[in-house]
Amino acid sequence: MASIKQFVRRFLERPGSVDLTPFERAVAASHAHAGRLRGLGELPEARVDDQAAFCALLREAADRTLGLRPYDVQLVGTLALLSGHVAEMATGEGKTLSGAMAAAGYALQGRRVHVISVNDYLARRDAEWMAPLYEALGVSVGWIGQSSTPDERRAAYARDVTYGSVSEIGFDVLRDRLRTDAADLVVPEPEVALVDEADSVLVDEARVPLVLAGATEEGGAVPETAALVRRLVKGYHYEIDDQARNVHLTSKGIDTVEEALGVVLYDDPHTLAEVSLALHAHALLTRDVDYIVRDGRVHLINPSRGRVALLQRWPDGLQAAVEAKEALPPSETGEILDSVTVQGLITRYPVRCGMTGTAVAVGDQLREFYDLKVAVVPPNRPLVRADSPDRLFEHAMERDRALAEEIAEAHATGRPVLVGTPDVAESERLALTLAGRGLECVVLNAKNDAEEASIIARAGERGAVTVSTQMAGRGTDIRLGEGVAALGGLYVIGSGRHAASRLDDQLRGRAGRQGDPGGSVFFVSGEDDLIARYVADEYRGGAPSERLVAHAQRVAEGVNLEIHRNTWRYTRLLERQREEVLERRGKVLRGRAASEALAEAAPGRWAELLESLEALEDLSGGAEEVLDGAARQIVLFHLDRCWAEHLAHLAEVREGIHLRALGRTDPLAAFQAEAVTAYRRMLAEVGSRSVATLETAELTAGGLDLAGAGVQRPTATWTYLVQDNPFGTELERIAGRLARARRR
Repeated sequence: MASIKQFVRRFLERPGSVDLTPFERAVAASHAHAGRLRGLGELPEARVDDQAAFCALLREAADRTLGLRPYDVQLVGTLALLSGHVAEMATGEGKTLSGAMAAAGYALQGRRVHVISVNDYLARRDAEWMAPLYEALGVSVGWIGQSSTPDERRAAYARDVTYGSVSEIGFDVLRDRLRTDAADLVVPEPEVALVDEADSVLVDEARVPLVLAGATEEGGAVPETAALVRRLVKGYHYEIDDQARNVHLTSKGIDTVEEALGVVLYDDPHTLAEVSLALHAHALLTRDVDYIVRDGRVHLINPSRGRVALLQRWPDGLQAAVEAKEALPPSETGEILDSVTVQGLITRYPVRCGMTGTAVAVGDQLREFYDLKVAVVPPNRPLVRADSPDRLFEHAMERDRALAEEIAEAHATGRPVLVGTPDVAESERLALTLAGRGLECVVLNAKNDAEEASIIARAGERGAVTVSTQMAGRGTDIRLGEGVAALGGLYVIGSGRHAASRLDDQLRGRAGRQGDPGGSVFFVSGEDDLIARYVADEYRGGAPSERLVAHAQRVAEGVNLEIHRNTWRYTRLLERQREEVLERRGKVLRGRAASEALAEAAPGRWAELLESLEALEDLSGGAEEVLDGAARQIVLFHLDRCWAEHLAHLAEVREGIHLRALGRTDPLAAFQAEAVTAYRRMLAEVGSRSVATLETAELTAGGLDLAGAGVQRPTATWTYLVQDNPFGTELERIAGRLARARRR
């Protein structure tokens, strides 16, 4: 039956269509080598081209060094990764070991491998855990994290296999793009990206830009504006659209604001923007749902994981508005020097593969955006988890009461319970409700995410009640305590459906690992955000049907896919331009391209400077070497400066490009045309500015005074991720309003 299903999937070219038969045959043949290897004192040299022998070697090496003897399905997953696929392996099936064996295989082929994780903790844990296996196979391994120094990073990247979070690797790539000496480069040329939790990295975070900023001046919103907006009344002074993605002042609200500020709003664009941002921060961003305040700072919450999004912030104006709303001092702001989306970062690698427990659901996106196919690896033992139908209620209060009763009943038997909630506020509200019933629980949310691994590892102990936001402890096994299997195993309860069914599957997957017993159920109400945001026009009251809930998820998934697709359409051309700029930059950084260009553009000045430098007695180095170095610094400075200006210009163009649609012009085509024209202008500007600097730079005893000629880098730089605009573009909001009008 399984082979028939695989054939049908391949025939229809559906996600999960990769034929596992060749991998399964190689793994079956590997058993013939087991006895010979077990009797050897030292392991033989690995031969990756002989898959059966290589699988046998991997199994023996893992057994000797880690005490883990890989199951056949783990080796099938390894071969799928080595073939450039995304391996879907259920929770608890040993993806970490499969990934390490595949990374070793790539390294033994002479390829440099980056194992890309969702956070620093998993990167370090897996690198240190798998290190003995790598050593036995003759492969070196390292890891990077937020606290790694430049020298530590350089050393880690010099290893055959490097583990790191997607953000840290991305930030290193961005920092390298501003190096002015080739010896300072940290990240080697990309070769193989093996992505852990591939659906999270490649889909959920694909649209999030990683940013390198340079200091300009401290900025911030006006606290008085935040105080004014706080007094406005919803429904009277302002209204929120059906999807809670946009808010606007009513005529009464405009009158109130204009009277308070003494301005005519639409005659004062600066004040209008300030009030709009303050209103968005007040009405659409909720503390303990969209962000938390900790240590006197605003911390964004990752919407797909329910955890603090380290180093993330909203675009500066909105970030400042939220800080003013919370009466916090403004954080530093600056000019964006360069940025790259996670998707742009991953597609730099010629070879890409990944692993996750839920890949089929995003198989179309993996194929469309990364040219990746999914290989569905069966579990080592059959899944026996009992997944119950949703419990459906009209009102959230009814649902919460029934939810608390369900938890209390399960706890009374000693069965461990893991509850998944959509946000911090609900997790804490549920914890209070349970405390009122005399039930103690451990809460895992964005406020204590540093303890995530240790908390979730204990969730399977007898009598444990764990309340967690979103996806709890990905990468950490929940092992059942003594006697828990007889009670039915871990009981997973969702306090509402997620916008993506894949996230529901991830939560369910915490129970029933490796053939363990377990159960799951979701409690859903008609007042849940999923229903209100995506199918409000179709909901007629009463308990929502399972069909309506499933439809809401499909609508939400479609919206997110279209946003992803639209974002990539706009950024794809920019990524190509970025690659061209980096290629030019590389030639300048490592060779004499700058000298040749300036000598040709300003031959008289070049000859004059060279002659003057040769006449200097105390010059450190030869005249030609000094002039080459100065030329390199001049061209790199203006290339970086013009690129930053190019990014800022295109950001402004895209912000207003939706207006072209009103004139029946394709906004994307208009944006791309402007991007091409602006790029040509930028390259010409680099040349003219470089020549101008060479002409005006004064000669000193040590060479050219570049600082005096304006070649000065930012006094400080920092990195962060920009959370995508939570309110959508104006074009998306107009489209949403039109769609709702048609439905009515």
